[in-house]
Amino acid sequence: MHDYESYSETYDSNIPRKGRRRRFDDEAPRRSRRREPDLSALDERAGADPDGPPEGDRWSTWDGAEHGPRPRPQWVVTEHAAVDTELGVLKTGKEADVHLVERAVPGTERRTLMAAKRYRTAEHRMFHRDAGYLEGRRVRRSREMRAMANRTAFGRDILAGQWANAEFAALSRLWADGVAVPYPVQCSGTELLLEFVGDADGTAAPRLAQLRPTEDELCDLWHQLADALLGLARHGLTHGDLSAYNVLVADGRLVLIDLPQVVDVVGNPQGPGFLARDVRRIGEWFTARGLPAQAGSPEALLADLRAEVGMPAEDATSQG
Repeated sequence: MHDYESYSETYDSNIPRKGRRRRFDDEAPRRSRRREPDLSALDERAGADPDGPPEGDRWSTWDGAEHGPRPRPQWVVTEHAAVDTELGVLKTGKEADVHLVERAVPGTERRTLMAAKRYRTAEHRMFHRDAGYLEGRRVRRSREMRAMANRTAFGRDILAGQWANAEFAALSRLWADGVAVPYPVQCSGTELLLEFVGDADGTAAPRLAQLRPTEDELCDLWHQLADALLGLARHGLTHGDLSAYNVLVADGRLVLIDLPQVVDVVGNPQGPGFLARDVRRIGEWFTARGLPAQAGSPEALLADLRAEVGMPAEDATSQG
């Protein structure tokens, strides 16, 4: 539009435009020869979206996602013809919700249950404890750093991606090393698909906090816990938010869950404090239920973990 053209001159339908024949009021409109496309196939009243799966809620999101470590368990469904079906909510939280999802190949027996962990949208999330955990994690762009620091919607979206990517990367490393964590199937955006720890009917394994183990069971769970935490320590990590509520027990097998805030004990200045707090919290649960002295103690476990991550003896007084 030229500067000398006014708003009314431009949009007045009575002014003829260059290159187009003016139609007078008493002249019948000319028929357009252009054929309109047939959109009936996309009409919701005509049935399902023709591009959707024959059953289930969505096509498998395997293609295009970041995949878990090899060798993959045989139960992982990788076929492009697979479909995902939502089966309900397993857990709600401040930062993410966990859903039960079945991935199956229609017409076959190939199917598996997975836990879909989905970090919430910016307006519904409360990353209330991320400042200390994120020390040592950096992004390259100063704009992103400012957005994260100011907790703008964009910044919270970046944080969500960091939580998802950090958890997926940690689970991949730990599972490949034999640590008792769920197998990370895939990561796509802010959604993680993880091994479902529970029964084939969709019943989730109980949390450690729900159990009332015998003395023998308590000792066995303590030894499994120590092995799992030593596995994290071999990679220089601690859980960061460990308690009896983010440990599952499936048929006697202990599994650590909820690791988005996994902490680099050496790289994070607050790492030693997080390590001590993890051991103290989980140790309180075991000692309150009568952990025998001969089975071990939180103090001895903490000393072993500090030694595993290479902390010098003078740091052994650090408390969370």
